[in-house]
Amino acid sequence: MTEPAENVDDLDFLSFVDFAVRKTTRVMPEVDPQAMRLVLELTRVASALVYDLESSVHRPQGWSWPGFRVLFMLWLSGPSDAKRVAKLSGMSRAAVSALVNTLERDGLVTRRRAEHDRRAVELALTEAGVDAITSTYAAHNRREQTWTGVLSKPEQTILIGLLEKLATAADELEIHTRD
Repeated sequence: MTEPAENVDDLDFLSFVDFAVRKTTRVMPEVDPQAMRLVLELTRVASALVYDLESSVHRPQGWSWPGFRVLFMLWLSGPSDAKRVAKLSGMSRAAVSALVNTLERDGLVTRRRAEHDRRAVELALTEAGVDAITSTYAAHNRREQTWTGVLSKPEQTILIGLLEKLATAADELEIHTRD
């Protein structure tokens, strides 16, 4: 006999996590509810954060979240080959290549053959690209402060440490990540 359905119409973004954990562990008692909750919360918060940054900061500039990541990476590292940009921005080389077409058209990025390897493509910010990313990053950081301001400085430090521990574990546990 099936249980009566809970009223999913009353759920919101966060209460869905409670619902999902409760329902899943009833159906599959072997599921680790704490691991499930942690990953659901982490992905839902990350998704909401990215959406907020993209819609409030990047889209008004005509950029997507991936476009911002490429510009930000080039701003910090200086000219880099496309393969390295893909690795450091967590994107595929094909995605970076397609994205750079738009950024180049918009006058934010230049593309040329790398001197060290004529097969490689070197990407660099234009002067307009530097101006755009520095002014946009100021707005981006204000949004970051809004999000992180709900945590005390010690809580932020603890969370950073925990997230770094998870990121480091990906290498040690042979967890699939984009290279």
